[in-house]
Amino acid sequence: MEKTYVIKGKPESKWILVDAKDQPLGRLATQIAAYLLGKHKPEYTPGVAMGDYVVVINASEVAISPRRMAEKVYHTHSGYPGGLRSVAMKDQLARYPDRVIRQAVWGMLPHNKMGRAIIKRLKVYAGPEHPHEGQSPEPLE
Repeated sequence: MEKTYVIKGKPESKWILVDAKDQPLGRLATQIAAYLLGKHKPEYTPGVAMGDYVVVINASEVAISPRRMAEKVYHTHSGYPGGLRSVAMKDQLARYPDRVIRQAVWGMLPHNKMGRAIIKRLKVYAGPEHPHEGQSPEPLE
């Protein structure tokens, strides 16, 4: 019987730069989620936050179908009676384009303590500028 490989120590993390311009939201989110989880690494171990940091630029220019833009609604609830807030996707993309990508990626991560730690490695910016030049992120094809 073979033993299961479990990584020891702190895994090495790289910085990856993703340009969201004219890319479909769902396909982009799955790629980002895989890099955040570390599934592209041969030593991938479930239950260990071993992914890379991902910097997304041009979030306001992500490709979304017109039907999806009209029908998709984001809901949040404060926990109080009558505390439901709903925002249409077109309004969310116009005001907070980073939240659209962050929400799509969050849906593909585990909803537990590890997922909350992993989502902090995602940095999303509406325009082409970002403050992470010091980390020299490698562009993704």
